[in-house]
Amino acid sequence: MIGLGDDIKLIYTAETDSTNSLLRRYGGEEGRLMTVAMADYQTAGRGQAGNSWESEPGQNLLVSIRLHPQGVDASRQFALAEAGALAVRDAAGAYTGQTRVKWPNDVYVGDRKLSGTLSECDVSGRLIKTCTLGIGLNVNQREFRSGAPNPVSLAQAAGRDIDRNDVLSLLLLRLREYVAMVNARQYARLHSLYMDSLYRRSGLFEYEDASGRFMAEVDSVEPQGRLVLRRADGRTASYGLKEVRFIINNQ
Repeated sequence: MIGLGDDIKLIYTAETDSTNSLLRRYGGEEGRLMTVAMADYQTAGRGQAGNSWESEPGQNLLVSIRLHPQGVDASRQFALAEAGALAVRDAAGAYTGQTRVKWPNDVYVGDRKLSGTLSECDVSGRLIKTCTLGIGLNVNQREFRSGAPNPVSLAQAAGRDIDRNDVLSLLLLRLREYVAMVNARQYARLHSLYMDSLYRRSGLFEYEDASGRFMAEVDSVEPQGRLVLRRADGRTASYGLKEVRFIINNQ
């Protein structure tokens, strides 16, 4: 692994319940910029909205990264989620060539899911105190048994085994750059990069909400992270997590 720098603290364990929980319990020295917990296996890994995360021991990248943003307003929590999604996309894209961010922060190659992130921020007053990104990135696993609809790994996409430490090094390198944008209040620049990276960024595709299925295109993503879809008739609607479903052919 490349040098992490004095401002990043790395914690490694062979097995834990979840790396997010491990970080919450951790009371030792913190990295000035970020503290990273990495495990070979999680007994209770989870994703957004309570979903579980399947991973064979030692095959994938399971990390939680506690960021220490500098003077970032509490209303900008989604900017840190954008930073994390872009960093994962870049790291994965170095091996697959074609990766996109599926709103809000999954990473896809084609129509298959490489990675998911659980973002949890702690606020103090009007500022973000810390923000933890719990990342599961499929690296070398080749069989998925949980019934997840469309998983894929870097090894499957690239046709070879991948060193997890190399992936982590690249992820942290890119995350450092994107978090620097957040700390510098370059929100518009970061958001533009995020929008340009979106899965299904242009064109009409099928979605489903509480009223049923419909065709729409991505109009925008709001600063707080809500997805705005524009239907074929021009009507728009804003959605939070789990309020709309992407209809994907291989699911």
